[in-house]
Amino acid sequence: MSIFAGEKVQAPRSWTAPEKHYLTVLENPWYRNITILQDVVTFSTTEFWTARGARNLHLPITTGSISSPMGRGSDSSPVEVELEGTRTYLADSMQFMLEFGCRLAPQGSYYLMPSFRGEAADQTHLCQFFHSEAEIVGGLDDMIEVVEQYLRHLATSLLTHARDTVFEMAGTVEHLEVLAGSGPLPRISFEEAVALLDGQPGTVEELEPNCRSLTRKGERVLMEKFGGYVWLIHPDHLSVPFYQAFSTEDPTKALSADLLFGIGETVGAGERHTDVADLRRALALHEVPEDSYEWYVEMNARHPMRTSGFGLGVERFLLWATQHDDIRDLALLLRFNGQDILP
Repeated sequence: MSIFAGEKVQAPRSWTAPEKHYLTVLENPWYRNITILQDVVTFSTTEFWTARGARNLHLPITTGSISSPMGRGSDSSPVEVELEGTRTYLADSMQFMLEFGCRLAPQGSYYLMPSFRGEAADQTHLCQFFHSEAEIVGGLDDMIEVVEQYLRHLATSLLTHARDTVFEMAGTVEHLEVLAGSGPLPRISFEEAVALLDGQPGTVEELEPNCRSLTRKGERVLMEKFGGYVWLIHPDHLSVPFYQAFSTEDPTKALSADLLFGIGETVGAGERHTDVADLRRALALHEVPEDSYEWYVEMNARHPMRTSGFGLGVERFLLWATQHDDIRDLALLLRFNGQDILP
């Protein structure tokens, strides 16, 4: 099939008029293309994990144990709802359930499901988005290697099944070819990144001592320095959720990593606590009450296992694939918190 030679398909920005957005979706070629890309991601994800022997889990979207609790290290607000008089949460992630799944499926567990966040949508965030998440038996380095294999697989699938579609939207497929043919991606520790940024204003945010993170500006500077892709590893433990394992070399650091490309953080990965004493220590350090996570503590006490997992924001990945700059143009049906949008 030859590369599309017509005009570039433009995003209609119909999210600015959400009440009529669905009509634009039905009439605009941008959204017909989005359906193609979503489909490629879905079947390619299943293809990748099936080849590895991992199991897909059918999971509920409600939970009493959110994976980004409101406390130290939280990067999101939970979405609380009432069901038949019981307060619960819509899942922000199914990381805990995938850890549970690894006890049933030692080759790994995965899912592709919606996630819910309480923050307002903006250029880089959706209130409801699709999450491609998986958990495997092994450590952080194992997980990073698998993530890179998965991303190469997705890029190759888009080139095979949707080359013209991507070209219509992005005006190029070179970025897919580069990723599909890439080797190991560069890594830099959080401390090395801070030193590299060398005090540039607005690049590092400090919430409290030993609780720092990079801003979007900091992420962009790093990506530019490393040619577009870089793993940011071993952040301050207080800056990530409690379930990320402590670094054995420095317990103030976490065995976790973010892959920066495209709009910035697109993949988050981490190793989990193997020792239940470390898990309890992390809960206390992050000032998270153990009540809601009692089942998680008991699972790790009764069935200890060294696992690691990751989450890929599908819309953020497609934002990179289409070389676009506003994630709100990636939603077929809009959902903004606090608004009643039909259908």
